[in-house]
Amino acid sequence: MSRTLLNFLLDTLLLGTFAGLSIVALIVRFVFPPGTQADGWTLWGSGYDAWVAAWFNLFALFALLVLFHVMLHWSWVCGVVGQRLTKRLGRTVRIDEANQTVYGVGLLVLLFLLAGLVIGAATMAIEEPSAETSRAATPSTTRPNG
Repeated sequence: MSRTLLNFLLDTLLLGTFAGLSIVALIVRFVFPPGTQADGWTLWGSGYDAWVAAWFNLFALFALLVLFHVMLHWSWVCGVVGQRLTKRLGRTVRIDEANQTVYGVGLLVLLFLLAGLVIGAATMAIEEPSAETSRAATPSTTRPNG
């Protein structure tokens, strides 16, 4: 398979996944009542939790496809960075293939570390609702937009 065809297929998958992700997100946000009130509501045979799971699965697929897209264009990214550094430093900067790999893996590790820190901080900072708040938030059977 040619690189051009691979890029075209990947971009087509990205577009389709983004469209599906957007549609499901809009359905979850504007069709269903808020999550705490959506118990028992269904759309096309699936409840709120199934739609949220579909949204997350599409998000995970989209993130994986974006990662693959960046990997396919990593040499170009490094070339652009090298050109910018060349202009800024006033000397030629070339990033060889071995360093490109090291920088790519390092960036990926850094991104996963940052994500882990944010998720860890959120896990430690989340608060349970008080008993008064729980009683006040009784489920409603009214439509979210009406």
